[in-house]
Amino acid sequence: MDFSLPPELVDYLARLDAFIEAEIKPLQAQDDNERFFDHRREWARTDFEAGGLPRPEWEALLKEAKSRADKAGFYRFSLPKEFGGDGGSNLWMAVIREHLASQGLGLFNDLQNEHSVVGNFPVIVMLRDFGTPAQKEKFIKGSLAGEYRMAFGLTEPDHGSDATHMETRAVEETRDGVKGWRIDGEKMWITGMHEATHCVIFARTSGEAGDAKGITAFLTPSDTPGLHVEEFLWTFNMPTDHPRLRFKNLWVPDDAVFGPMGGGLALAQAFVHENRIRQAASSLGAACYCIEESIRYARHRKPFGTELARNQAIQFPLVELATQAEMLRLLIRKTAWDMDSMPHPEVEKKLSDKVSMCNYWANRLCCEAADRAMQVHGGIGYSRHKPFEHIFRHHRRYRITEGSEEIQMRKVGAYLFGYLGERRGAIPEPTPRSAAAPADMSRHAAQ
Repeated sequence: MDFSLPPELVDYLARLDAFIEAEIKPLQAQDDNERFFDHRREWARTDFEAGGLPRPEWEALLKEAKSRADKAGFYRFSLPKEFGGDGGSNLWMAVIREHLASQGLGLFNDLQNEHSVVGNFPVIVMLRDFGTPAQKEKFIKGSLAGEYRMAFGLTEPDHGSDATHMETRAVEETRDGVKGWRIDGEKMWITGMHEATHCVIFARTSGEAGDAKGITAFLTPSDTPGLHVEEFLWTFNMPTDHPRLRFKNLWVPDDAVFGPMGGGLALAQAFVHENRIRQAASSLGAACYCIEESIRYARHRKPFGTELARNQAIQFPLVELATQAEMLRLLIRKTAWDMDSMPHPEVEKKLSDKVSMCNYWANRLCCEAADRAMQVHGGIGYSRHKPFEHIFRHHRRYRITEGSEEIQMRKVGAYLFGYLGERRGAIPEPTPRSAAAPADMSRHAAQ
C-alpha cells in the first residue's frame, strides 16, 4: 500500500506553482489589485450601492486570471479531453484543490465565487451527458468561450434541501402554434443570476409532492418574459450574487427541456459527489493554512518574554486540529481514489456516505481552524488585516450549501444503519446472550 503522491502529480503541482509565480501574482500586484485581497477586500469586491452585487472590475480581474490559466493549459484540467481538458481524476483534483487553498487568499484560487486557475466544470459534463445534440453544440462551446453562463434554479423559499416538494410547476401550453410549457413559481439562492445568460429551472411536471420522479429541468434564457429577479439577498460574506426569483406566466418551447422528462433531479445529483470531494479538499487546505499560520505566529509572538507556543493552552487545540486534518486528508484521498476506480453510477451506491463524511467534516474543521487562528492571533486575528475572518465567513456557507451537514450526516446514517447502500438489509441480529450467562451472574451475585 503506497500513500505517496505519483511523481507526475508532484511535477504538475510544481509547474502550477511556477505559473502562478510568473503570471498570476504579478497580475494581482498590478494596478492596486491587492485591494481585492487585503483588508479592503469586502469593500473592493462589493458594489453596495448596486444591491451588493460584485463590482465589474473584480469580476473582470477573475476572468483575466482564468484566461491566462486557460492559455497555459491549467484551467480545463478536470474537463474530458474532448473539450480541451486533461480528464483530470478525482484524486488529482482533490490534491490540487487542497494545495491551492493551503496557500491562503489570492487571485490564483479564491473560492468565494468558485474561482480557481484550475477550474471546475459541472455544467459542461452535465450538458454532455444530458443535453440534446442541439444543446450540446450551442452551449458546450459557448460556455467554454464565455459566451454563455448558466445558473441553477433548484432551491425554493419553502423547500431547501428537499427538492421533491418543490412548488414551482410547469404545465403544457401551446402558444402561436408552438408546443411548450408555462412555468409559475419561486426560487431562492440562485447563484450567478446577475450575469447568467440562462437559468436551468427545475419544475414539477407530473406526480405528487414528495415524488422524486416528475420534476423536469428547463434551459431558460434569463431575459424570458415572466422571469423576475425580486432581490439579491445579502449574505455573511459579501458581495452577493444570490437572488430570489419569481416566475409568472413564463413560457418556454419544448426544446428548452434539459434532460429526461420527469427525471430532472438526475441532473441536480449527477455530479454532486465530484463537487463535494473537491470542495472538501479545498476546506481541508484552508484549514491547514489557518493551522500553519497559527503555529508560525505562536512561535514568534513572545508575551511576557516567552514564546506563545510554550503554552499548552495554545498547543493542545492546534494539536487536535492538526490531527483531524491528517486523518481527514487520508479519507479524502482514499475516497477520491476509490471514486476513480469505478463507473460513476457505482459511486452513489458504494461511496456516497464516504463523500459526505469528507465534505461535512472538512467544512466544520475549516470553520474551527479559522476560529482558532483568530484566537491565537488575538486582536490582529480578529481584524481584516488577516484572512481568517474571510475564510471563516466563506467556508461557514458550505456547512449549509452543497448539502447541509445535517443532510450529509443523514446520508451517512442511512448507509451506516443499512437503510441505503451495500449494507442495506445486511445488518445482522444482535449477538444472542450466552445461555451460561444467567447462571454465571447468579453465582457472582451469591458470592
